Amino acid sequence: MTSTAPPRPDPRTGPEQAARAAQLRAANINPRTGLATDYLNHFNEAIMLLEMIPDMPECSEDFLAWQPLSYSEHFTASNFKARDLAIEAYQAADANIRAEFDSLTTAMTSILTAVSAAMREARQDKTRAILAEQATGWVKPLVALAGGIINGSGAEADVDFIMNH
Repeated sequence: MTSTAPPRPDPRTGPEQAARAAQLRAANINPRTGLATDYLNHFNEAIMLLEMIPDMPECSEDFLAWQPLSYSEHFTASNFKARDLAIEAYQAADANIRAEFDSLTTAMTSILTAVSAAMREARQDKTRAILAEQATGWVKPLVALAGGIINGSGAEADVDFIMNH
């Protein structure tokens, strides 16, 4: 006996998936990875402040006010129009992609908090400037790697590119 019921649509490949992908794209969230580049603005802000310190030492106070935020914390505190969708998509992202991404953002956060602690101890503007330049050199490539993960290219290809250019 054969069933005459129509087959159920596969939610991973049917119209629901296409609508979800369109919704994510409209919110600047990569539908393949479930990640949004908006989170990298959190780190780019710290980099921008660090880059200003050698020429304007008083900007070190602004950098010292920077606080690390997790992906969810960033979107919860932001005015990002689709912040709930961004958090939901992140939580639903492939575990391997999220782990690779989280590893990079944890490294960036560790560098920035360590540099912040060192700057608090530094007594000379020149020392703060050196710390800022070093931190920028360490964090910028990691932001690029994280962007590669968000955009679906993965860190391995990006590491090769950064190391060879």
